[in-house]
Amino acid sequence: MNEFKPFEDKLAGLIARLSPAARRRMTAEIAKQLRASQQQRIRQQKAPDGTPYAARKRQPVKGKKGRVKREMFTKLRTNRYMKSKGTNEAAVVEFVGRVQRIAQVHQEGLRDKPNRYSEDVQYPERQLLGISEKDNKNIELVIFEFLMAH
Repeated sequence: MNEFKPFEDKLAGLIARLSPAARRRMTAEIAKQLRASQQQRIRQQKAPDGTPYAARKRQPVKGKKGRVKREMFTKLRTNRYMKSKGTNEAAVVEFVGRVQRIAQVHQEGLRDKPNRYSEDVQYPERQLLGISEKDNKNIELVIFEFLMAH
């Protein structure tokens, strides 16, 4: 049994008493902070539990000419592709557009073609989105601040 169950029930009741507009503002603030923390964590190349991502596969020297990519997911973590929104019921951080498929392949460690002419490649699991202990603490702080203000 969860020892925090009575506390969580009381907190859920307090949140339910907030007006829909206040709940929407609260979830929007939570989503905004979550997106910022996810972007920072992706920049550090770490999973939510703090472990580093699996290293990128070495490319052959004779291969593709041009810029050498050093860091993974630089475009995925931008505000253009990673969106956050808050509704009355939930705070959402998600990838939008065509990058959703790329993010899902890496998040779950699926097979995919790097380009349309290549063979399928098994990608290692790299958790792009997830909630860490630090994120949980930040969410609690935002909720408490909103409850104190209203």
